[in-house]
Amino acid sequence: MTDCGPLRLHDTATGVVRDFVPLRPGHVSIYLCGATVQGLPHIGHVRSGVAFDILRRWLIARGCDVAFIRNVTDIDDKILNKAAAAGRPWWEWAATYERAFSAAYDALDVLPPSAEPRATGHITQMVELIQRLIETGHAYAAGGDVYFDVLSYPEYGQLSGHRIDDVHQGEGAATCKRDQRDFTLWKAAKPGEPSWPTPWGRGRPGWHLECSAMARTYLGAEFDIHCGGMDLVFPHHENEIAQSRAAGDGFARYWLHNGWVTLGGEKMSKSLGNVLAIPAMLERVRPAELRYYLGSAHYRSMLEFSETALQDAVKAYVGVEEFLHRVRVRVGAVEPGEWTARFGAALNDDLAVPAALAEVHHARAEGNRALDSGDHEAALHHAGAIRAMLG
Repeated sequence: MTDCGPLRLHDTATGVVRDFVPLRPGHVSIYLCGATVQGLPHIGHVRSGVAFDILRRWLIARGCDVAFIRNVTDIDDKILNKAAAAGRPWWEWAATYERAFSAAYDALDVLPPSAEPRATGHITQMVELIQRLIETGHAYAAGGDVYFDVLSYPEYGQLSGHRIDDVHQGEGAATCKRDQRDFTLWKAAKPGEPSWPTPWGRGRPGWHLECSAMARTYLGAEFDIHCGGMDLVFPHHENEIAQSRAAGDGFARYWLHNGWVTLGGEKMSKSLGNVLAIPAMLERVRPAELRYYLGSAHYRSMLEFSETALQDAVKAYVGVEEFLHRVRVRVGAVEPGEWTARFGAALNDDLAVPAALAEVHHARAEGNRALDSGDHEAALHHAGAIRAMLG
């Protein structure tokens, strides 16, 4: 099959579920905001990796060619501060935890990205983007820094719903800013920090600039889907849109955001100290079971972690495994068949994974009944459908 539809996705920019129509029929371009490699990955980090791996796999199953870019932020205040506190070079610190994230994605069977660019490898592209913004009157240099002029872009706030008059967020109380709402594109060098030469002096890139430059480098001035966690809607993704479109790029046509993993009602984060690191989780459950748990809720919903919910997911996954094993023992090898119509309809409805998994477990129940009654042909049919649905 070479047609990507029918597929409907919730677009954060419009606030509605709408038909997905790629720029080029049969080809889909996706950019996912990847990790800031400051420490060990936890389940909150990798939920987006699993959620949008499901999207990617579904597009591939529908016959699409998918270009999937997931970046690595390997230069950041937190990386620099943690490396300095540990007495280690910043690049060594970043490389250590980049490998940890890669290992986590691999363990959870997340497909490798088409490319995984590092921020530090794309300074030239970032400088070029800043120059375009300065030339078009959307950015200015001041005190060694370069800022985006938020008031120069009237559409600012359309993704997040923030009115520009209500935006009070500033990156410090920089007196050289024209407006405290302006955000940093380039940070002037500080003693002991890594820096790169530019027309405005040595320094390093701002966080928002990195993704705009890398997305354009690998996917072009306009691409299909930009993904990330819901915590990135504002200011990160709002600022990406502003700087990219102000520079003349169409940028992303659809915006997809996954919900948080929460613990005790609070977002899982290192700053709150409530994280469940992937290496520790994989000592408790198998990788496939953890992937099943993280992917089983709708990607836009909050996923409140509990030991009960985790064990329920393990039990459900094991139930499918046991059925497939029974079929292999009593009937023979199970080859992938075809997914059910309801399964396809569920995933085409904004990746409704809970409804899709209901089809998997319905097929398991029917298959077990068929085995128990001696209907091996029906049991093999249901097992093949499960193989097709779970990939």
